[in-house]
Amino acid sequence: MRYDRPMIEPSSLSNQVERLALSQVLCIGDLMLDRYIYGQVERTSPEAPVAVLRIERERAMLGGAGNVVRNVTALGAHAWLVAVIGDDETGRQLTTMVGREPQLEPYLLVEPGRPSTVKTRFVAGSQQLLRADAETTAAIAARTAAKLIGLAEELIQQASAVVLSDYAKGVLTEEVIQAIIVKARALGRIVVVDPKGNDYRRYRGATVITPNRGELSNAVGEKLEGDEAIVGGARRLIERLEIQAALVTRSHEGMSYIARDGRVVHLPARAREVFDVSGAGDTAVATFAAALGQGMDPVESAALANAAAGVVVGKAGTAIVLAAELARVIRAGDQSAQDAKVMALDEAKATVAAWRSEGLKVGFTNGCFDLLHPGHLSLLRQARAACDRLVVGLNSDASVRRLKGAERPVQHEAARAQVLASLELVDLVVVFEEDTPLGLIQALKPDVLVKGADYSIDQVVGGDFVRAYGGRIVLASLEPGFSTTRTIERLRR
Repeated sequence: MRYDRPMIEPSSLSNQVERLALSQVLCIGDLMLDRYIYGQVERTSPEAPVAVLRIERERAMLGGAGNVVRNVTALGAHAWLVAVIGDDETGRQLTTMVGREPQLEPYLLVEPGRPSTVKTRFVAGSQQLLRADAETTAAIAARTAAKLIGLAEELIQQASAVVLSDYAKGVLTEEVIQAIIVKARALGRIVVVDPKGNDYRRYRGATVITPNRGELSNAVGEKLEGDEAIVGGARRLIERLEIQAALVTRSHEGMSYIARDGRVVHLPARAREVFDVSGAGDTAVATFAAALGQGMDPVESAALANAAAGVVVGKAGTAIVLAAELARVIRAGDQSAQDAKVMALDEAKATVAAWRSEGLKVGFTNGCFDLLHPGHLSLLRQARAACDRLVVGLNSDASVRRLKGAERPVQHEAARAQVLASLELVDLVVVFEEDTPLGLIQALKPDVLVKGADYSIDQVVGGDFVRAYGGRIVLASLEPGFSTTRTIERLRR
């Protein structure tokens, strides 16, 4: 039977999110370092017709197979990572970074003379200007392959699912892939393959492959457009490779699950606003494998993966999806994935803790934000420029009435929170009932506290608390001529 949309109740699907934490996923593949260099472009070079990026900050995070396991552990599940690195500075940095990840057991094989993979992205504002790759695609040495196979065969016995994360950097040779698939099948384990290249014969015997539309087209040797073509191409691949199913990611069109048993389900994309697609495939693969590893129905597993991908594309950089975020988006039904930004305090604390574990700088600002105007946007823009993730504390309706009078707010708190959450500048919104955000600041412990320049540093609520643990206060310049109160008075006149 074919469904254009999956017949799955959001409430049923959200209940399945908790089960993901019980999974134990073994990921084998290409580990890489993703570096982001952020800055501003204000002029062109006098030496050549190119932009000059004035560097403001840098970030580094795990990429490739590393991003898969980060997404697995973000769901609360346990993960093992088996990968190959070089005996170089990048390899040492990768070793340190995987060692910091909670619920992850890394097994990194060092191959002397082999460079570790690093991808460096130069970003101005939200626009990526250039990506520079330092890597090799040469196959790993025979001795390294033998060690990797032996290690993987031991760990497969403990895993509920296996992910082969192939970025075509030479780690997953045909010999390695087939040895892992044979062992996994003998033990009855799920094998999910994120494939690369044109020759998929090396993946034969796996459980599921997860190509995007372009990769599927390359694998079958023809351009595939539309549902029927995607299904036809996937079915040919399923027969040729003797696998159970294909989960085809289709960018803004969502995903398609095509199975050997005849089931075909097309899942529409959940994201309303795409900010950055980096790592979305890794998120989908991690969620799908964790779900299958818990014995969930493949269609439900695909729906969870689709929802997770919809969350992550709304974030900047190589991002992850927390279990709480995923459950919230699913419960939101057909609402925007950006609604996941509006959180209760406990959920916000967990999210901020996860950001901090990634080495991200967390900023905080607050206000009533009733009738959003350019002055508000200027404050948020300056606040976001001072951090990696921005939390906005939003006064509740009762709090606004106490501060502004019985006729305020004009918009109720749910509407104000939705408007804030729709902005790329804002990463998280928390509504608070008190007259000041002090309790919220004490709970979240932001690295940067931002307030308008109509305050002095010693007047900023929570400023002493933040400075006591090494945080800093930023006073944002004001946009003259804008005030919600004055706008309301003009409307009355």
